Amino acid sequence: MHALQYLGENRPEVTELPVPSIGPDEVLVAARSVGVCHSDIELLEGRYIIPFSYPLIPGHEWSGEVVQVGEAVTAFAPGDRVVGECVIGDDHFGFSISGAAADFFVARPEWLHRLPDQLSYTMGALVEPFSVAYYAIKRAGGVDASDTVVVLGAGPVGLAVTAAVAAMGAVTVVLEPSADRRDAALALGAAHAADPSEADELLGDLTGGRGADVVVEASGRPAVMARALELVAFRGRVAYIGIDVGHEAPAKLGLIQSKELRITGSIGSPGVWPETLRFLANSGIDLTPLVTQRFRSDEAVDALEAAHHPQTTIKAHIEFDASL
Repeated sequence: MHALQYLGENRPEVTELPVPSIGPDEVLVAARSVGVCHSDIELLEGRYIIPFSYPLIPGHEWSGEVVQVGEAVTAFAPGDRVVGECVIGDDHFGFSISGAAADFFVARPEWLHRLPDQLSYTMGALVEPFSVAYYAIKRAGGVDASDTVVVLGAGPVGLAVTAAVAAMGAVTVVLEPSADRRDAALALGAAHAADPSEADELLGDLTGGRGADVVVEASGRPAVMARALELVAFRGRVAYIGIDVGHEAPAKLGLIQSKELRITGSIGSPGVWPETLRFLANSGIDLTPLVTQRFRSDEAVDALEAAHHPQTTIKAHIEFDASL
């Protein structure tokens, strides 16, 4: 079978490997669509946030089809369309253990969820980043049509936040320097998308000077993380979802107290996958515009290269079509 392997630091290669065998409590899945995440690039460059070792197969944003089940597995059957969670106890699927960027891979049934009939395989491979956005909104207390929500940053997760809060009814404002990504935000339901330099004037006009009821920081840039405290309204909420480790920026921390702010941070999407799948199936959200490039399995290294260029790539997907 074809597999995208990281043989070492900055050494990706499409290799031929045997189809893995499964145990009695395991499931063999045929990959259908696998997204490339910025974390996959960090992993390739040898700087992921948890311990790992090469060689390994990446791929934690995926959809697939069950092709075999072990004799003890009763919850799934061949032909089931599935997606799967990527944090499994102490292991991270696609990071500390090999992931889904192969024609076939092994999973355990407790990781898996059925992909609703309404969702394509492309949508299925977007469930993981959307679940991260959805979890951050839930952690922040949710939103509705009474809220003006500012999303800082229109990367894949910021755009997923945009789609989610717009579907929940909030007036959604995206602040992003890239014109192309602002257009993507508008296509996903944002009421307004502007350059960050226009934030004060735009929010002043929209809210009568009140500020945003909720600010979701999705850029992971320290200066933008600090800026969130200035844009949010009195007794507003700030949700930090963008990741930065070790960098610093000056911040007006006194605003936390003087504005009586509620601040949450989140990472991953524990416990919300069933709810996330119901939300996507019932809301009719179409996330497929996030996928700006698609590659065959034998072009997987090219997908990694595309993901290195966020100016032109929002999300690259690798598509698989192997069968036993």
